[in-house]
Amino acid sequence: MPRLDGTIGALKRYMSENGIDRSVIQSIATKPEQSRKITDWSRGIEDASITAFSSVHPDSPDWREEIDAIRDAGLKGIKFHPDYQKFYVDDPRIFPIYERIFNCGLMVLFHAGVDIGLKPPYRNTPDRMLKVVKAFRGGRIILAHLGGFRYWDDVEKHLIGEDIWLDTSYTIGWAPDDQVRRIISGHGYNRVLFATDSPWADQIEEIAKLKALKLESEACDAILYKNALTLLGS
Repeated sequence: MPRLDGTIGALKRYMSENGIDRSVIQSIATKPEQSRKITDWSRGIEDASITAFSSVHPDSPDWREEIDAIRDAGLKGIKFHPDYQKFYVDDPRIFPIYERIFNCGLMVLFHAGVDIGLKPPYRNTPDRMLKVVKAFRGGRIILAHLGGFRYWDDVEKHLIGEDIWLDTSYTIGWAPDDQVRRIISGHGYNRVLFATDSPWADQIEEIAKLKALKLESEACDAILYKNALTLLGS
């Protein structure tokens, strides 16, 4: 069940009521023609409390221009959901898209692992993602769900210690706490970002879950906000 109605107004009210300073919005282009609209909308909602990523559909014939438009709009990055967008993350035909994104100075957030609303096959698994990471050293890559929802054993096998960021969305309470702590420790807490997958999870509840892991205070503060400030540049 969604915790909010999915609107920016509801999110901002919730943030104001609960002392949350900033949220990062991640949209998905599920059709090739949606990217420009998402970019325009994302630029329009950005302010001191909202940072927005756009999205590009790999099947768009205009993906080059769409990526340039995202850069020119001053947005920070792009989100891909390989299962919604129906492409395998390590498909070589997508590599020129990644290359242009990174050459434009943008970062990429990927949905990773299982999507509980969809059936297999799942198109971004840790072994596939590792091929992308190796091909684009230096590219700023963020993997949702601590590297792969319900693929955390494979995250530990393939992705720990790689030059990527992991976020905590829909992870704590799903993966065993010992494994979450192990992944954070092994990967380095300075490369982990707090995230919730709102409106599907509650921000305050997810903060409480993170604190219940009883990480060192320095690690907890880094995950909650310091790492995001470093990555986003402000």
